Amino acid sequence: MLHDALGRWPEDLGFRAPAGWLRPEAPQEDDMKRRTFVNVTAAALLPGPVAKQHVDPALIDYFQQQLEGHYRADMMLGPHDLIGTVSAQYQLIDKLIRSAKGETRRGLLRVGAAYAALVGWLYQDAGDLGAAAFWRGITQEIASRSRDPHLVGYSLVNLAQVRTDLGDGHGVIELCEAALDDERVLPKVQIMAMQQQAHGASLTGDRTAVDRLIDAAGGLITRVDDDLPWGNACRRTPGYLEVQRATCYGRLGLGREAASLWSQVLDAVPATARRDRGVYLARHATAAAGAREPEQAVEIARVAAEIAAETGSARMLRELGTLERAMRPWQDAPVGRDLAEILAPVTEGV
Repeated sequence: MLHDALGRWPEDLGFRAPAGWLRPEAPQEDDMKRRTFVNVTAAALLPGPVAKQHVDPALIDYFQQQLEGHYRADMMLGPHDLIGTVSAQYQLIDKLIRSAKGETRRGLLRVGAAYAALVGWLYQDAGDLGAAAFWRGITQEIASRSRDPHLVGYSLVNLAQVRTDLGDGHGVIELCEAALDDERVLPKVQIMAMQQQAHGASLTGDRTAVDRLIDAAGGLITRVDDDLPWGNACRRTPGYLEVQRATCYGRLGLGREAASLWSQVLDAVPATARRDRGVYLARHATAAAGAREPEQAVEIARVAAEIAAETGSARMLRELGTLERAMRPWQDAPVGRDLAEILAPVTEGV
């Protein structure tokens, strides 16, 4: 072997290459992986030091207001149109942090953690768990530097969300328990940690814990009264906790219970929350299939597939893939063929 385990060639290590040696061209796939890595990480890895500049404290409020707009746009657009914009703003915040001092610096660190969390979420929704995990790690780093216990807890819940998508129930539970260890955290952080821990419990098959955790989180909803822009899904999302319960029930194979909850939840979801509505519809369709109602599942899936084609949400596509598997008992029946026709344009390769 003329290269080491890290893929470095002799001249990279300071050695003279053998006579007549020509470095082979790197495979195109490796080039694509490197470009992808650079695209994902570039905004978070700005080399320094950078030129010093005056940082007005009013910029903190500016970025917070922009963040609220990004949350609204995410519900309407899905991830792909926002990743570049939010990443670039995070990079600017990082640059400003290096010049800022005192309370301005701490304020920018806090808002930077919120932006990093949103970038991580966008990558997760786009189906890139590697990129999501990277940005969740950046969130935890910036939150720790801010010394804000609420953001540190929030960052742990963000990491738990990735573990949920990886199907690691015990990892989810451990991260959420760590977030709840600090009793100082805001009620909304406690709610986020409890509902995410419920997802972990559903992955380990523990329905009792699912209900206990979501019920406990429900008792805290009225105490969410802070005006910080991040972590407000429990206020922005109608029926937030019942959405989590329905998702957990579906994961536990409780089709009828999940379908009943989804019917109630979807009645309250506004048309502007198009991406979320599509995800919920796909989960509702799967629950209907689990309840042995294949015709209802297909009718619900028809709308979900239209939204999936518009938004490109990988979460939605994954949910539709789950629906396909749930409908296998009817795959040779007319209703199964109808579903295959509906989903074919959006689930190819899922």
